[in-house]
Amino acid sequence: APNRFTLNQNYPNPFNPETNINFELPVKSAVKIEIFDVSGRAVDKVIERNLEAGYHTVKYNGSRLSSGIYYCRMSAESDGVSFVKTTKMILIK
Repeated sequence: APNRFTLNQNYPNPFNPETNINFELPVKSAVKIEIFDVSGRAVDKVIERNLEAGYHTVKYNGSRLSSGIYYCRMSAESDGVSFVKTTKMILIK
């Protein structure tokens, strides 16, 4: 199992319309991954659930969104430990 929380850069990036979001959890955690536009408005929720420790990949389909720059924010919480990280994603149609 991983020894730390990690959100990796999505790939491919730029993407059209699908991309993979990889992340690692050292312990079972409540995980939320959301997509935001450049103005900071939440435009999509990828997942929001408890996940076991380990390496995870989520496919994201941005076909509902227009071309542009978006931000993927992952937050995870377990036993009083919080993790938040944001990465930039580029959607080109």
